[in-house]
Amino acid sequence: MVLPIYAYGQPVLKKIAAFIEPDHPGLADIIANMWETMYHAEGVGLAAPQVGIPIRLFVIDTLQLDKPDKKDQDKEPGFKKVFINAQMLDENGPVWTYEEGCLSIPNIRGDVERPPVIRIRYLDENFQEHEETYSGVNARVIQHEYDHIEGVLFVERLKPLKKRLIQRRLESIRAGKVNADYKMRFLSVR
Repeated sequence: MVLPIYAYGQPVLKKIAAFIEPDHPGLADIIANMWETMYHAEGVGLAAPQVGIPIRLFVIDTLQLDKPDKKDQDKEPGFKKVFINAQMLDENGPVWTYEEGCLSIPNIRGDVERPPVIRIRYLDENFQEHEETYSGVNARVIQHEYDHIEGVLFVERLKPLKKRLIQRRLESIRAGKVNADYKMRFLSVR
């Protein structure tokens, strides 16, 4: 089932998400719905808070970023994975800038600086523990989704001038005055 994506301004996006147990109610359905929602919105990652569920869960599929004619042979291959109760163990290397966007903040993109290499511990959908290292775009997507379960949005990582330039557009999103090609849930204005 395609779920509505919670828009900028929704309180759930600013909360640190809760750790969960294997018996979390409806977990398999939540994961299946998140995959369907992410693909419907043409995203490469989606965190549970973005669909209004404040738990430490995100899904990522960077396989769709792989291009058959890629020239960079050193590029890490893409992956499709579920991350539960993720904990960032290390981020290192000289920061690099890359343009990011977010399904919760449609039509806004901006350059974000992040370290290029990460080490992360997480549980998969079968609650098997993994500790892995990622780099490049794969690391970037994980960092972005990990920020969501920590209550951080990519716009908070933008340079001050860019933050000022997009402030009105952010307020329009908060007010529900934005067009997206997918269903969204906006903050109710009373």
